[in-house]
Amino acid sequence: MKLSNEQLKTIYYGALYFGETEDGYLQSFQYTPEQQAYFKEAFEFWYERCVASNAKTLEFTTDATSFSFAYRIAWMGSPDSFELEVDGLISRIFYVKDLEQEGVLSFELPEGNKQVRVYLPADATAYIRDFEINGEYAPVKKGEKVLWMGDSITQGYGPLRSAHTYVSVANRLLNYDILNQGIGGYIYDKRVLTEMEGYRPDKIIISMGTNQYGTETMDGIVEYYQRLAEVYGDTPVLCITPIWRGDSEEGLTVLGEFCRKLKEICTAYDNITVVEGFGLVPHLPEYFLDGLHPNCLGCEVYGWNLVEEIRRIGF
Repeated sequence: MKLSNEQLKTIYYGALYFGETEDGYLQSFQYTPEQQAYFKEAFEFWYERCVASNAKTLEFTTDATSFSFAYRIAWMGSPDSFELEVDGLISRIFYVKDLEQEGVLSFELPEGNKQVRVYLPADATAYIRDFEINGEYAPVKKGEKVLWMGDSITQGYGPLRSAHTYVSVANRLLNYDILNQGIGGYIYDKRVLTEMEGYRPDKIIISMGTNQYGTETMDGIVEYYQRLAEVYGDTPVLCITPIWRGDSEEGLTVLGEFCRKLKEICTAYDNITVVEGFGLVPHLPEYFLDGLHPNCLGCEVYGWNLVEEIRRIGF
């Protein structure tokens, strides 16, 4: 059976809203048009990444033995991947660098009923259409609605595997209904915090600061959390302070002081819980792509440790 784009939306997770190209490809967006316009004016690097496919998935249960869809890569930041997960195990990887800009991806599935998840590229923008499946399917049930905000690490740069970002690793266990607003190079920026019509998260996770830890003043971060409270009230917030980075030994003292000040800012709000990022990823280069972004191993450890901490504190 071939799904219409309206049917495809029912198994498509991680989008704030959808659009459609003139030739029928389904587009997904995690920021409002107004927020996108701000990014386009502020910094092209942010704008390109604010419409990427990060943390977006197709998820369904099915008795089918195959399915396929047409894709178009509209933009690529790094050699990321489309990945198939069946009952919790990755069983097929298509690397964007090995694909044509436009084509069809086909997937084989085992017999019987199973849960299927397709990860779309984290650091690229993918459009899809013409989803076909040779059996019955049903959307999966998701948990709490969580707005996840951050920089390139949250967007998913580092592992070069869409299924292996720390957000993907963590959410395989948490099963949140996430909207990932991570953007490469991003900072605490109050100008992007605004009401998103039709969307209200149950919880918010924020992981930022590694791009601005050398700032002379924390005023911008103070203003960010003030604005966050104006927009989202007492919605529970989890702040993850920046993780260790090994690209600048002399900068670690400054980074540690930044984390201390960030934690101090957050303690002024009863609805904010702080998780110290320095305790989430080992302080060894083997866990990083470049000293800053965790690689597959680093993201695996990050995701698992974050889930343990979330469960421990009852967030």
